[in-house]
Amino acid sequence: MYSSLLLEHGNERATITLNRPEKRNAINPQMISELQSALDEIEKKKVRVVIMTGAGAAFCAGMDLDMLAAISKQSPQENQEDSRRMAKLFRRIWSFPRPMIAAVNGHALAGGCGIATLCDFTLSVPEAKFGYTEVRIGFLPAIVSVFLTRQIGDKRARDLLLTGRLVEAKEAKDLGLVSEIVEPEKLMARAMELTDYLVEVSPGSLSRAKRLLVTAEAAAVDADLERAVLENARIRCTPDFKEGVASFLEKRKPVWKDE
Repeated sequence: MYSSLLLEHGNERATITLNRPEKRNAINPQMISELQSALDEIEKKKVRVVIMTGAGAAFCAGMDLDMLAAISKQSPQENQEDSRRMAKLFRRIWSFPRPMIAAVNGHALAGGCGIATLCDFTLSVPEAKFGYTEVRIGFLPAIVSVFLTRQIGDKRARDLLLTGRLVEAKEAKDLGLVSEIVEPEKLMARAMELTDYLVEVSPGSLSRAKRLLVTAEAAAVDADLERAVLENARIRCTPDFKEGVASFLEKRKPVWKDE
């Protein structure tokens, strides 16, 4: 049923594994659609907790190179629709009614970093790196900024979003992006242990607690997301975005033109 991910469920838990290891689990339109479908499927079942992880060496390397190349040639309307699909996915993960655990088995970059850190719990191996690298290719971390400033505060968010720098797992934990650092051989066992703990508590209390947390911010998040979608779509039509993508694909230093 799914080609970009694996979905397993049973014993009150579900596991979503991003499954494009040859592409470092990079995000493409199919993955966005399949993640939404997988969450729909999980929500209809008696699943209490969701674990999300990646196949291979990476958790998720961000947007797929082919997708990057394609969006640099899209119309403004196509860019807006594409941006809105990503915003809907991020909001869905943030507001999902069941607890979600990210078991980050490797690097989580750009949109992949967003997916990892929007989960309720983010477990990470020590070797993983995190970063919102969009500005380095003339892009804009607009959608993730809506959530990041709320997670770690304005000043810390500015540091990560404006520099596009990568941070080690330890710093990510200090910043509040990571809940816990776990050795690779114990990562999934720790995720299961946390799942067992969450399954033991009242399901009604969990769902109500999540609803309370989401409801408190929902109106403001939705308004901010709409602005972010429009900005995300606009920057895709700029000379710097086109140059950033071209230089990245050609493995050369960019020559910026926009101001």
